[in-house]
Amino acid sequence: MTNPPNSPNPPTSADVARLAGVSRATVSYVLNNAQAVRISEPTRRKVRAAAEELGYVPHAAARTLRAGHTRIVLLSTSHVPAGPLYSAFLNELQWALRRLDYTVVQYGSLGLSGDEAVRAWAELRPVAVISLGEIALSPHNVHTLRRAGARAVLTLGPDRVAGAHALVMDQADVGARAATHLADRGRHRLGVVVPLEPGLELFSGPRLAGARTVPGVEVTPLDLAYTEESAAALAARWGELGLDGVFAYNDEYAVLLLRALLDAGVRVPEDVAVMGADDLLIARLVRPRLSSVRIEMPSGEVLAELVDRAVRVPSAMAERYDLLRSVAIPREST
Repeated sequence: MTNPPNSPNPPTSADVARLAGVSRATVSYVLNNAQAVRISEPTRRKVRAAAEELGYVPHAAARTLRAGHTRIVLLSTSHVPAGPLYSAFLNELQWALRRLDYTVVQYGSLGLSGDEAVRAWAELRPVAVISLGEIALSPHNVHTLRRAGARAVLTLGPDRVAGAHALVMDQADVGARAATHLADRGRHRLGVVVPLEPGLELFSGPRLAGARTVPGVEVTPLDLAYTEESAAALAARWGELGLDGVFAYNDEYAVLLLRALLDAGVRVPEDVAVMGADDLLIARLVRPRLSSVRIEMPSGEVLAELVDRAVRVPSAMAERYDLLRSVAIPREST
């Protein structure tokens, strides 16, 4: 007899098996998406319908005990960095991991040291950890995570940490592409916008450093908050800066600064060439149309498959994957 809907005892897999007329093993195979066992689609539908009717949800802890590990993929970040391109990529990654039967947990690590954060992550016993770069991992940290059951530790950043797989997104190349584009158009006194919003240092620092690697250009960092007031204040003193080009971090900051410059009577591109990054739709809608660095990132599905491969067959994974390609897209603003 199955538990009624208002029963204090939650339904079990045995209840689902009785209602569906199948074995408990079949229920487990269906609800855990086991691919190694052949089960007909009508049977799968019958099991899912029974589970839905009873309100049955598999017990994560019990499944962990049986499998010897969780299905948690931990994304270590105190917040999702601003920017539609990056946010869309992370959303797609999480959906793709869920389709592969992983549970994605974003862990806020703001204010924690590397050792403190890693011990907190390890308590969840994740099967994989993707470090987005806000916590600098050491080889000892990677060892701690692996001892806690993490089959894969992946880092997003320019450098590989011993014991982890490096998913390299070279932000410095974005800055170098922008500065090269401007230099090729005769602009050699360049401003590079450094956003004041917290958390963007992971991107703005390398992009500034990349711009500084381009021969023949003089780079001036420009602090800018994402407000009209901050942009207007910067535009008001543009004449004293002596700049003939600016790489404004990304398209959103570029459009903000572009509007403020035009309002202040600074001509674009005659007086100053303006360059963005990410090649968002807004770059093509604004006037003058905004030159931008198009960033070609892999789909979240591709990265999810890399994570899954690292979990299943760690030895088959390369130590480093270069994920980011960039190219300058010229338009009217330069």
